[in-house]
Amino acid sequence: MKRIIKWIFVVLLVAGVVFTFYSLWKRQQPKPVAYDVLRVERRDLQKSTIVTGKVEPRDEVAIKAQIQGIVAELYKEAGQPVRKGEAIAKIKVVPETQSLSNAESRLRLAEVSLKNVRQIYERDSALYAKHVISLEDYQKSELQYVQAQEEHKIATDNLSIVREGVTAAARESGNTIVRSDITGTILEIPVKVGNSVQQVGAFSEGTTIATVADMSDMLFVGKMDETEVGKLREGMPMDLIIGALNDRRFTATLEYISPKGTESNGAMMFEIKGAARIPDSIEIRSGYSANAEIVLQSRRQVLTLAESAVHITADSTYVELALDSAAQTVRQKAVRTGMSDGLNIEITEGLEEGDLVRGNVKTQMPMPTGGR
Repeated sequence: MKRIIKWIFVVLLVAGVVFTFYSLWKRQQPKPVAYDVLRVERRDLQKSTIVTGKVEPRDEVAIKAQIQGIVAELYKEAGQPVRKGEAIAKIKVVPETQSLSNAESRLRLAEVSLKNVRQIYERDSALYAKHVISLEDYQKSELQYVQAQEEHKIATDNLSIVREGVTAAARESGNTIVRSDITGTILEIPVKVGNSVQQVGAFSEGTTIATVADMSDMLFVGKMDETEVGKLREGMPMDLIIGALNDRRFTATLEYISPKGTESNGAMMFEIKGAARIPDSIEIRSGYSANAEIVLQSRRQVLTLAESAVHITADSTYVELALDSAAQTVRQKAVRTGMSDGLNIEITEGLEEGDLVRGNVKTQMPMPTGGR
């Protein structure tokens, strides 16, 4: 009985050793590999680039204050339409104390002078009517009266200008009323009633009362890397994708390429602009982010293959032509290529439509298991 148990143990031990060596041998055997099998097909190829930017009005005008003072009234709000020449705000002049005092003093002197000259003129008129004084003396008195009247008018207007920035006669058309220079939409009114404003001058840009833009004429404005800007030409079509409008697409035409680049993060960037065609029914806002897709190159109905299946070495370009349906057996075939869209590449020589080519590894085929 002991001998039988001993032999059973020996047999089990030998079987375990054999199984272990067999398993190790199986693991070292090469496993069959499955490949993607690609077919050479005719299709349209298009190489394009994406430029990020924004949409903004072509004509955007900053309406500046023409006099110094404070904002007395605002007639418009941001978002409202405005016509050319329509009033946006009213500026109240804050006169300088010395200038106001001088203007008031000048007017008082003019009033005193006018009163005195008027009395003399009235007296000389009566004397001339009675032939007591000569015509020459009368005309001299009349001239002095006219001059006194004119000086009084000038002094009155000067005081009105110092106090209000405009004469009484020109109050409605004067520069205390800030008017729009164009017809469009008010984008922004950065001032409030009571704010001080500075006039436009040689040493001052002036305070912006409002920004007005024509929202019916929009531009795409973006920047493009120097490596691709040389491929652009004015007049190229563009597709605009505006994220704020649920990625809606609009057409545009490239109309400007900056002749000078600016450095950004170590790269030279060039500004481009495209005229956007946006229907009037679409509400657009200045500053919406947008992407512009520009077609740089295109081919129609050419032989194509997935670019990943084309092998390029120092002295040759080739593919692995499949000799069976699973691409387990292949032979190298030299080819010539054309343009690429990043995924597919044009085959100009070496293959025919319908040829099968080995692609990338797909999955590992399972090892066959023996049946019972």
